[in-house]
Amino acid sequence: MPETPNRALGFAACALASALWGCGFFFGKIALAEMNVGAMVFYRFVFAIVALTPLLFTHRPHFSGREWRLLLFASFLGVPLQFLIQFRGLSLTTVSHASLMVGTMPVILALGATLFAHERLHALGWAAIAVSTAGAALIALSHTGHARGGDPSLRGDLLVIVSLAIALFWILINKQLMGRHSAIIVTAYGLLAGIAMLAVCVPLLYGLPPVHGVSGKAWAALAASGVLCTATTTLLWNWGMTQVPASQAGVLLNMEPLIGSLLGVLVLGERLGPLALVGGGMILLAAFTLTRTPQVPLELPV
Repeated sequence: MPETPNRALGFAACALASALWGCGFFFGKIALAEMNVGAMVFYRFVFAIVALTPLLFTHRPHFSGREWRLLLFASFLGVPLQFLIQFRGLSLTTVSHASLMVGTMPVILALGATLFAHERLHALGWAAIAVSTAGAALIALSHTGHARGGDPSLRGDLLVIVSLAIALFWILINKQLMGRHSAIIVTAYGLLAGIAMLAVCVPLLYGLPPVHGVSGKAWAALAASGVLCTATTTLLWNWGMTQVPASQAGVLLNMEPLIGSLLGVLVLGERLGPLALVGGGMILLAAFTLTRTPQVPLELPV
């Protein structure tokens, strides 16, 4: 008999993954001060795959030919394409504005899961997503100043949204693969394929990544970004997706702008007003509401 999904642990894994993802823009901005977008993304995934290397030896893949093609396509979408576009956008805008754009991801994910994965989201779920997204907007809009990162730009904001739309298909393809294979195998071999693709395209598009002249601070940010914000988050998120519907877990992605705002206050010296406090409360209320509602039947294409 198939194992009964653990909704509570599934939602907890997705929430923790989203919280760690909230540190990604912060660490990325530190590294981008010393290197270009391609080098930053490449080193982020180098550190991620180093952390996942033991799993490559302990978990052997048994994909069919079609599943290998799906995994490679998902890896292309989710690693070089998504991240190079997303962090190009971050280089053109601020951490707060990038976080605001991430607040649109639950809506994108819910729509995608409804249209492509045959999930059904109830009215209360849509209301929770709307409240959570509005809360993320309040948090980002409440910033009264930025200690670093320059000025926001429409081009940068739009590039972040484009990257989120690409991430949707990465998530849904991985969820389909995890119907037959463990989250560890899909994560480890998917990221291995992604770093191989980056090793080809980054030198062609951006030149060779720098080795010398990079500060310890930037290397530390890259290591944290790779181990915590990539390897750990992807494992947690992919496993969480085996326990709960993607459309419901999507609301927890708004933990990311919440964490980003806290980092802005505690580390970058940004100030949060009453709107941010209200927005944070809306996110937590929406997450609690959605995770307490009955599970909606899920069918995935085979």
